[in-house]
Amino acid sequence: MPERLPLVLIPGTLCDERLWAPQIEALSRQAEILVPRIDSCDDLDALARDILAQIPWPRFNLAGLSMGGILALSILRQAPERVTRLALLNTNPFAEAPERQAQRIDDIAEAEAMGMARYAREVLAPLYPAEGAPSDPAHAALVVAMAERGGLETFRRQALALRDRPDGSAALGDITQPTLVLCGDGDRLCPPARHTYLAEHIPDAELMILEGVGHLSTLQAPEAVSEALARWLAREPNSPTRRDP
Repeated sequence: MPERLPLVLIPGTLCDERLWAPQIEALSRQAEILVPRIDSCDDLDALARDILAQIPWPRFNLAGLSMGGILALSILRQAPERVTRLALLNTNPFAEAPERQAQRIDDIAEAEAMGMARYAREVLAPLYPAEGAPSDPAHAALVVAMAERGGLETFRRQALALRDRPDGSAALGDITQPTLVLCGDGDRLCPPARHTYLAEHIPDAELMILEGVGHLSTLQAPEAVSEALARWLAREPNSPTRRDP
């Protein structure tokens, strides 16, 4: 019987616990759950350290979506002995592409000019459905509500942290934890090829690609994601990872 451990769910940019609401409801009997805040500063590794400080348990299972997955990889590099299982959803292991780096300041300026609600409604929400799929009004409204709650300063900090993040791809082969890699086949922000790369380079990884799903898989395919996470939580953990002396 696998050891029952708490579950940390890290949301993506301008998202909060509502991004994970279906999974919290589905998995709360299986694990104690924490959704940390990711708004303390504009440095990705420092954000990961802040998340570690928020987690009260010595060992835990760790899942992240989009920016949350990038932060999960940073947490794993910093404290591998605390993480028992890893799940990476709709994410990107690489450093920011140069052309995208240059756009981040423009994104912040545009959000300042438009206001967070309009920016989320007109710029962010249309990016999240699968390619060619119509927008779900309830999901779009939730994206706006989460962005309004997060606010412009959080967006600025997160955009700069993503712009300047280190490349996490070189350390994938060091991951010993059972890992779920999950994405939608219509994710325009973090396409399936990045997840195939993750699954090929993490030694104990399982890849799951959901048909007709875009970037916010936890909301767009809640049952499939919850079932995949439940199976992942039931996997036998490997030997704990230790830092070299």
